[in-house]
Formats: sequence, structure tokens, C-alpha cells
Amino acid sequence: MVRSIKNPKKAKRKTKGSKKSGGSSSNSLGPSLAPKVWQPGVDKLEEGEELQCDPSAYNSLHAFHIGWPCLSFDVLRDSLGLVRTEFPHTAYCVAGTQAENPSWNFIGIFKLSNISGKRRELVPNKKNKDGSSMDSESSESDEDDDDEDVGTSGSPVLQLRKVFHEGGVNRIRAMRQNPHICASWADTGHVQVWDFSTHLNALAESDSEAIHEESNVLNQAPLMKFNGHKDEGYALDWSPLVAGRLLTGDCKNCIHLWETNPFLGHTASVEDLQWSPTEPYVFASCSADGNIAIWDTRMGKSPAVNIKAHKTDVNVITWNSLASCMLASGSDDGTFSIRDLRLLKEGDSVVAHFDYHKHPITSIEWSPHEASTLAVSSSDNQLTIWDLSLERDEEEEAEFKAKTNELVNAPTDLPPQLLFVHQGQKDLKELHWHSQIPGMLVSTAADGFNVLMPSNIETALPANDS
Repeated sequence: MVRSIKNPKKAKRKTKGSKKSGGSSSNSLGPSLAPKVWQPGVDKLEEGEELQCDPSAYNSLHAFHIGWPCLSFDVLRDSLGLVRTEFPHTAYCVAGTQAENPSWNFIGIFKLSNISGKRRELVPNKKNKDGSSMDSESSESDEDDDDEDVGTSGSPVLQLRKVFHEGGVNRIRAMRQNPHICASWADTGHVQVWDFSTHLNALAESDSEAIHEESNVLNQAPLMKFNGHKDEGYALDWSPLVAGRLLTGDCKNCIHLWETNPFLGHTASVEDLQWSPTEPYVFASCSADGNIAIWDTRMGKSPAVNIKAHKTDVNVITWNSLASCMLASGSDDGTFSIRDLRLLKEGDSVVAHFDYHKHPITSIEWSPHEASTLAVSSSDNQLTIWDLSLERDEEEEAEFKAKTNELVNAPTDLPPQLLFVHQGQKDLKELHWHSQIPGMLVSTAADGFNVLMPSNIETALPANDS
């Protein structure tokens, strides 16, 4: 599993690519080709063709960076509302850098405000030959009828505070119950716990002036520094049920529940850890040995269940907080699987397996708002969103095609559960849903962060009060 960002440089924005158009010159005298959906790994770019982002696919899409690339980040719970649907949005995050020089690394605590977006119809109205809407009785049609701005104009405002971190940050996670408390895994082999309450309070009280790369890197001592691991690691998770209960796993196959002896059950690097969302003593781990283990801390230091999950390294796992029997895992061979843990006693617990991605899975996470939806990122530079409740319905597809006429030219050989494909980021590393803003995702890559809200996720659509 390759996680490190090689030769990291200062992050730059990249253009999203989701449509293929013929010819890059605006002065071309030849006929322009109708845009079509580009399938990564299937279609090839011909000479003179370029990828273009289709903004109509998003309710909101913004890119930003905090200086150096970040391998890991976390979205912080805030006090702005449990379920927020109206633009503009504000989000708080914490991220750890992978700088070119180890002494240049820092943890960034940042606030992204004025996240604007649009309200769009899932099925656009048909247009007459003169360009007017076929559904309008009046010849006067509203401009951008299907593309209504519902947020404050302008770009999002990034406010950033930096805290020095010794070495690169392999992973960083905030405690769910107290989001100002964060734990970081350093490539130096140390796990540290931090209190960022001062920085978060300052950001919350600050105005809309952007504080970006010019801000100073502050020296702050961690609350705790754990030296029990014999090597660096990536696996780290706070318990969602017991405040302050922390799991860490290293590349020497050891799992530590802080202040206890290590749990031994894997034969290779522990890649990821996930506490059960409902059982305070139960957690899952995955490893480069291809296995997933289920542990009960009351039963000693050996796994209660060991599952041969994938043929190659199991890089990431995610436990469904809305359906706690479901556990998803992503592998180095690009496949990801969903298991129903209730079926473990029967042998085969796999209820779904997908091999859409052809490069290692780097992150996977269930939606906190839809039990059947999960997001996946891969080294193939794609972020995909899946809805496992979907099945192919030929009548519905025919009806949709009739409504959209020539407006949609979608491929027919994709899995019906594939809801959305986001592209344009280079070397995708990690993604997270925002637990308080339905439909919002944040992702990090070698060239910075993206905030996105796909337009075809219905829970992301603000209520129409008109």
C-alpha cells in the first residue's frame, strides 16, 4: 500500500475533468462535437481532446489548499446546527501536512466559510427550438431556471491556524465527543494528543478576512505523547461511545488501546481501525495480511473473529453508523466489499463486491445520513459514490431518457449502484462526509482539497421554499 506523497510541492489547483470535448481551440472552424461522459479506465483521450468539468453535476464544488499536501484530515463537529441544508455553509477541519522538509510540517486547524452552491432540478426542463422552456406557459422564461444561486456570491473564505508538528502526519482524527481534542500519527513513530480549543475559538470569533499561508506556525506542546509503538503507523480511531478511548495500530502489526498492552492478531501492518458504532468494547481492524479482525476488549488480546477479506492488502475499513451490521473494506487491488456481520456464522458474509476501481482504494466511508450510501477514493484519481439500494430499472431508464432527450449521453455498462464519479484531483488520499451538512464531502489529494456536493444526491438538495 503506497500512502506517502512523493516529492510533495506546494499545492496548486487543478481543473476538474468529467466531460470530453473535441478540440481545445476556441477558434476552430470545424463542427463542434457534442460532449459525452468520459469513463476513466475505459475511454482514451484522442489528440485534440480535453476533459472539461460539468458544473451542472454539482450543487457545490470548491477547491483550496493550506500549503503542503495533506495525507489525512478530519471534519470537526461544530455548534452551527445538527442538520444544515441552506447555503452558504461553514465547515471546520483539522489536517496534517506532508512537507518536503520534516521540520516544515504542521497541523492546520481551519475554517472554510461562505461555501456557496446552487439548487438544481434533477431532470432539466426540455427547451423549444427558440430556447424557451417547454413547461412554461409564458414566452418569458427565467434565466437559469434550473440553476438557481442560493448562496452568497464569491469564493469560500479560508481561515487557517498552524501548529508545528514533528514529522509528517500519517493520520489525524478528532474525538467525536470533544472535537477540539485531536490525535495525530506521526511518521516518527509517535502518537500525540492535542487540545485545539484556543484555535477553534479564535476562528469562530474571527471575521471573514482570509488568514492563509502567511499565518505563523505556532509552537504548542501536545497534551500527551505516546511512545509505545515500535514503528510508525496509520490506523487510529476514537471511540464514538466512550469519550477518550483511543485505538492506534502500527506497521509492526501491533494495536494499542491506550494504557493497555498491545492486541496481537495480524501478521503484517495494521492499516485501519474502526470502533463499533453500537458496542463500546468492540472494534474492527484490517491489515496488509489481507485480513479483517473483529475484537472484543473484554475477551483478551486476541481477535474474536478473523476474516480473510481480500487477496491483497486491506487498506481501509468503514463501519456503518446507521446499520451497524454492515462493514465495508477497500483493498490494494482496487476492489471493495461490503459484509453483513450477522452472516459471519454462516461462512460467507459478503453481500456486495465491486471491482470498478483498478488502483488501490485509499479511503472509504459510509454516509452518516443514508444507510445504503458510501463514498470511495482510489489511486486512479477518482472519488466515487455508491448507493447499494439501487438496481437497474429499464422502464425508469427509458422514462428518464425520454424526459432528457439528447441532454444526457451516459454510458450503459457501469454498475447501477454507481451514483457519482468525481475527478480532477491528483493522488487522492482521504475523504470524509460532513456529519452535519447532508450530501457534503471533503477530500484531500496531493494538489489540495475539494469540497463537493453532487446534485444527484437528493439529501443534499436544500428545501425549496418558493
